[in-house]
Amino acid sequence: MKEQLIKAMQRNQVIDLMYMSKGGEITKRRVKIIKMTVDSFQAYCFVKQAKRTFIIDNVLAAVPVTIRERLVI
Repeated sequence: MKEQLIKAMQRNQVIDLMYMSKGGEITKRRVKIIKMTVDSFQAYCFVKQAKRTFIIDNVLAAVPVTIRERLVI
């Protein structure tokens, strides 16, 4: 998963994440990764419209967003 996130950051891609919070709640987030550390990353979350920190181990799935999908939202 980490490699996929690194590629998305290097390519400046917007990605859709399935993410599990500390409390066990699963959410779908559309993010653009700003920077990464060993076990987490900072990203702009389009759902919350703010910068958020995500734990890499809590990312369940990550899919790049196509240009066509961006225009819909």
